[in-house]
Amino acid sequence: MRSIWKGAVSFGLVSIAVKLYSATEDHDIRFHQVHKTDGGRVKYKRVCSVDGEEVEYGDIGKGYELPDGQLVVLTDEDFDQLPLGTTHEIEVLQFVDQEQIDPIHFEKTYYLEPDGVATRPYVLLRTALENAGQVAITKIAIRQRESLAALRVREGVLVLHTMRWPDEIRRPAFSFLDEEVPVRPQELAMAESLISTMAGDFDPTQFTDDYREAMAALLEAKQTGGEVQAVPEAADDGGGAVVDLMSALRRSVERAGGSSPAAEVDDATDDGGDDAPAAKTTARKAPAKKAAAGEKTPAKKAPARKAAPKKAAAAEDDAPAKPAKRAARPRKTA
Repeated sequence: MRSIWKGAVSFGLVSIAVKLYSATEDHDIRFHQVHKTDGGRVKYKRVCSVDGEEVEYGDIGKGYELPDGQLVVLTDEDFDQLPLGTTHEIEVLQFVDQEQIDPIHFEKTYYLEPDGVATRPYVLLRTALENAGQVAITKIAIRQRESLAALRVREGVLVLHTMRWPDEIRRPAFSFLDEEVPVRPQELAMAESLISTMAGDFDPTQFTDDYREAMAALLEAKQTGGEVQAVPEAADDGGGAVVDLMSALRRSVERAGGSSPAAEVDDATDDGGDDAPAAKTTARKAPAKKAAAGEKTPAKKAPARKAAPKKAAAAEDDAPAKPAKRAARPRKTA
């Protein structure tokens, strides 16, 4: 795993250096957006609405529109200069029982790993939380956003759950909540009996992602049935969206007026297949032009191509017709 944040947990006068890791990952089957007719990848361009020009990613800032219609543009430097202590610090604010936190507040989950010599205070905080049976309420700023967070212990590791602020939780303003809906005692008893029958201990390994399995089976069936096609080679128009790191690096070098060794190696293998055939085509056309320049007399006779059908017809009639025509050519030249 790769850490996405480094800082310290502030626990009273104790500071615990930690690294932050994403605790979850998606296993969804991912698809590309393609053109139905030829399978070509669909690209998107970042275009300025004022001048219509494509905008490089490094030239994109964040704009906030004021109520009066004016615009405030912020850059990465503006965000870096924000006076937030939680940018590199997880400050413990309070300890509460986990049952007091409604799960609707939970957003994302991260693992905390002790950094360097911080293992001992890390274990100290972990053990204290386990013995107290509580979770720590903290604040942290990740990716230019400050969030509440709950810090608890799971399998010997400190786990951080970012939480939404109270004003980010929508109220369920549904009309049926104001209605008197009668429930018969017999129906309620039957529902409670059903719940009791289906009660058990939660084991997430007992459940499967049926949609993902069905999609994987569909893809395998299409592959077995031969319903596949080669990925088409996309033409490099120089104005498409950057889709990977190599393309971004290559464009940066070209705009700077230099040449990229990585691009030359890449062109010599698979990605540069578009350039190699172009060179071969040019090489084949060059000899044809030289031959035409050497034979000046046939080049000047434009009607020669029109007479080709007549020659073919003569060849079908009889063979002696050919010598007669060859003899006529020197006389016209003389």
